[in-house]
Amino acid sequence: MTARVFIDGEAGTTGLQIRERLEARDDIELLSIDPSLRKDLKARAELLNAADIAILCLPDAAAKESVSLIKNGTTRVIDASSAYRIDEDWVYGFAEISAAQAQNIAQARFVSNPGCYPQGVIATLRPLFENLLIPADFPITVNAISGYSGGGRTMIEAYEAAAGKANAYMPYALGFNHKHLPEMQKYSGLQTAPLFQPAVGNYAQGMVTAVPLQLSQLSNAPSGAELHAALESHYAGRDGFVEVAPLEAIEKREEIDPQVFNGTNTMRLHVFANDARQQAVLFAVYDNLGKGASGAAIQNLNLMLGIDQTKSLQRG
Repeated sequence: MTARVFIDGEAGTTGLQIRERLEARDDIELLSIDPSLRKDLKARAELLNAADIAILCLPDAAAKESVSLIKNGTTRVIDASSAYRIDEDWVYGFAEISAAQAQNIAQARFVSNPGCYPQGVIATLRPLFENLLIPADFPITVNAISGYSGGGRTMIEAYEAAAGKANAYMPYALGFNHKHLPEMQKYSGLQTAPLFQPAVGNYAQGMVTAVPLQLSQLSNAPSGAELHAALESHYAGRDGFVEVAPLEAIEKREEIDPQVFNGTNTMRLHVFANDARQQAVLFAVYDNLGKGASGAAIQNLNLMLGIDQTKSLQRG
């Protein structure tokens, strides 16, 4: 059976990548809107209600508008905006977050695609809280860097125009009120939001999140091996794309490069620790436009269609 899919906002970076991945599939009929009618509510409503699954690649307000235009009880939705990520009526679209989440997504009508930064933070922290290695009230800091594609068309054009003269490392969100904070807090299991300090690099796509842990603040500090074992156990046997690198006592690792998994849906987690100093850092490396955006949407689409969740997706 062919599924009718409408990408509302297909002209944006995420929408274009989703369309590119789906165009060759014979199990999907892509519904397209005349470019001149992209802002026409009637035309969008017709396609939204004709689709089996609508994928929304829009700003938050426009995504909410699209949902309001769906008047039937059958169109299913994957929303790539942040409009519904902590909404209890929507299923969070990070399939590897728990043993049951892939099935929850498969059965859902409304799925909220995760944000790019939160996925790495959630992937590294949630298993530690679930295994009681770190208390939920532990103060958490997140440092991260992403390619400029995460900033949308305006930022992409600015960086490409500047070429080699663009800032190689541009910290932002220095008011510490980033829109991803509620999502990070809820799905990691934190009682309070982390201190989140992201940056943009002078490269197109790819991402690293880093979570440093001052374990000496704990009366019963976990070892690096215990942190690593919790991650390995959490993701063992899952059919998704999150993998855990071996625990090694090394000073540097070249593959902690934000661009190493570009074009794939792989997310690799690393644990580095000094037990004597009771310190550790957790890294997640992945493509902000792959697992962080369009790849996650395709994975969720596959689950909702009841097929292999890895279809049309590459591993690193």
